[in-house]
Amino acid sequence: MHVPSFRAAIPAIALFLLACGAEDEDGEDDDQPAPAATSTVPAPYVPYEPQIDPAQLSPEITNRLMPLPDGATWTYESEVDGELERIEVTVTADEREVWGGITRVVRDTAYVDDVMVEDTSDWYGQDADGNVWYMGEDTAEYEDDVVVSTAGSWEAGVDGALPGVVMLHAPKVGDLYRQEFYPGEAEDFAEVVEVNVDVSVVAGEFTGCVKTHDQSVLDPTLQEYKYYCPGIGCVLVEEGGAREELVEYSGLEP
Repeated sequence: MHVPSFRAAIPAIALFLLACGAEDEDGEDDDQPAPAATSTVPAPYVPYEPQIDPAQLSPEITNRLMPLPDGATWTYESEVDGELERIEVTVTADEREVWGGITRVVRDTAYVDDVMVEDTSDWYGQDADGNVWYMGEDTAEYEDDVVVSTAGSWEAGVDGALPGVVMLHAPKVGDLYRQEFYPGEAEDFAEVVEVNVDVSVVAGEFTGCVKTHDQSVLDPTLQEYKYYCPGIGCVLVEEGGAREELVEYSGLEP
């Protein structure tokens, strides 16, 4: 499923400042306090101790708001600065062992005016409660068919990285949770801001959707709103004035 990640290069100390509340040189509190932790979700924001037994993860992702059946596909499009950006997502039949758990491999490929600019393999696993965990990714950015960067790649259990949740089994307004945690490289978090939302995109009209507000510890200026709909998954991503819409899909049962 397409769940864009922020790629920002700000030192990992930003996490400590956000989690603990920064102070200026005079010892006064910063005016941007950390979000309140939500301890009832399996990937609470702070302090971060993911509640997960990797050995019990399943590569069969059946969460209604983020289904990943083998062979399913999604295509998203947006126009930015006069260029057509297209994202193609495919659930592969491949499985990968990550941190002692078995995950599903989902391929996520980005194009600008039909030229590939990024190719990513994401790894997801579902726990017994139905939460979908994000266990890592192998990503590469391209220029002229040559890999120019693999920044943002991470794997749970390697180099201090820990998994996060990309979709809760029963999201409620106010739930705040980590989506990924690799200090200095990938530190996204999300908050559920609305439920039972109606959404209209090129691919169709959807009801009963969940809206999340996705942010990055590494770059607080980056803000996204995502809409997940039953039986389909993510259908819309809004960032500023840009809309990345689902334009077609296959292999799903809305």
